[in-house]
Amino acid sequence: MDQLALPTDISETVRRALQEDMGTGDITSQLIPVNTQAQAQVISRESAILCGTAWVDEVFNQLDSQVQVTWSVKDGEAIQPLQRLCQLSGPARALLTGERTALNFLQLLSGTATAAQRYVAAIKGTHTRLLDTRKTLPGLRSAQKYAVRCGGGKNHRLGLYDAFLIKENHILAAGSIAQAVMTARHHAPQLPIEVEVETLEQITEALQAGADILLLDNFNLNQLREAVIQVQGQAKLEASGGITLDAIRPIAETGVDYISIGAITKSVQAVDLSMRILSLDNSHEKLS
Repeated sequence: MDQLALPTDISETVRRALQEDMGTGDITSQLIPVNTQAQAQVISRESAILCGTAWVDEVFNQLDSQVQVTWSVKDGEAIQPLQRLCQLSGPARALLTGERTALNFLQLLSGTATAAQRYVAAIKGTHTRLLDTRKTLPGLRSAQKYAVRCGGGKNHRLGLYDAFLIKENHILAAGSIAQAVMTARHHAPQLPIEVEVETLEQITEALQAGADILLLDNFNLNQLREAVIQVQGQAKLEASGGITLDAIRPIAETGVDYISIGAITKSVQAVDLSMRILSLDNSHEKLS
């Protein structure tokens, strides 16, 4: 896959994760002689899409810059059971201290990328693109959004600041779809405006108001087909609402532009990975 731009907050995300795990220090790793060197490897126990190598690198860089991580695969590549993903060498204390935090990132992000890839594969051959949502794990928004891209998906808005999504409660508070869209256009004319619609009648109102994207909330297949005919390319169409892997293909075949799935980030299942120590070297220890 093409090289994807990494999030800019990896260092801070890793710092918080290490602080959460270590607190005042890793008391168990202190049982190991300070100069002991080790070699280890991370292996996969199941098929998946790899994601999170930069977070692993940053974990060990923050713990001890002497740790070397050599990757055999790249983000976005498929991995198989018992495949070696990377080899690590350096101070044993740092390897063991960073093991869980590094694996947490790698397992979670690989799980997100793998889930995204399954949905993308299910709609292959259609023009529909898979979108993520803001239903991400707190503090890991940019990481999971990156993982979705590694799995072949496309990011929806990153947050509340980079695009409008006018939903039912916004419409009620603003007074109407037309009023909400007009205010949004005046407030930030350069940003896309998406409006959630629940009926075919609301589609007409949103189109007349000048919405760029229509979010078709819990539309059935017949309603989706009618929406595609009604809109005729005047706006992009996004289907959403509890869409499962089994149901996604027929929805894509209705002709909608996007399908958004919250489960790929919210209900992610971590990939089963393991780090194993291969060798220890105590030769640097001074004899007493």
